[in-house]
Amino acid sequence: MVKRYLKLFLAGVLACSLGAAWAKDAAPAVDDPVLEARMAAIASELRCLVCQNQTIADSHADLAVDLRRQVREMLQAGQTDQQITDYMTARYGDFVLYRPPFKLETAVLWIGPAAMVVGGLGALFVVLRRRSRMRADQFEPEEPDTLI
Repeated sequence: MVKRYLKLFLAGVLACSLGAAWAKDAAPAVDDPVLEARMAAIASELRCLVCQNQTIADSHADLAVDLRRQVREMLQAGQTDQQITDYMTARYGDFVLYRPPFKLETAVLWIGPAAMVVGGLGALFVVLRRRSRMRADQFEPEEPDTLI
């Protein structure tokens, strides 16, 4: 019985891997490779508002597809990369930028992780220092491991 399920599982894995091997890259929507490269560069700097951990270039969400289409149309209309980035920032805020600028509103994004690491190390230092000053009889005895 187990062998049957194992065979079915392996057949499914094989089918999925073959499907991925036969997959092809999507043809660019624009015949101009320079324009498509600019669109890809801009899309790699904008965050997908649905996924939030992917760029719109990497995301398959409907919103990301729409934003890529909009960036492509704006490039075809002759707008610069900065104009497109400014438009997206004005519409969606600094959150849409994968690397938001350092200003008062985004200071937590830049300083927060370092402050958390420093705070964690400080707390660890205080706890270890207090424990090193404790007498041995203040610790709770460890219970023996029993494997019954």
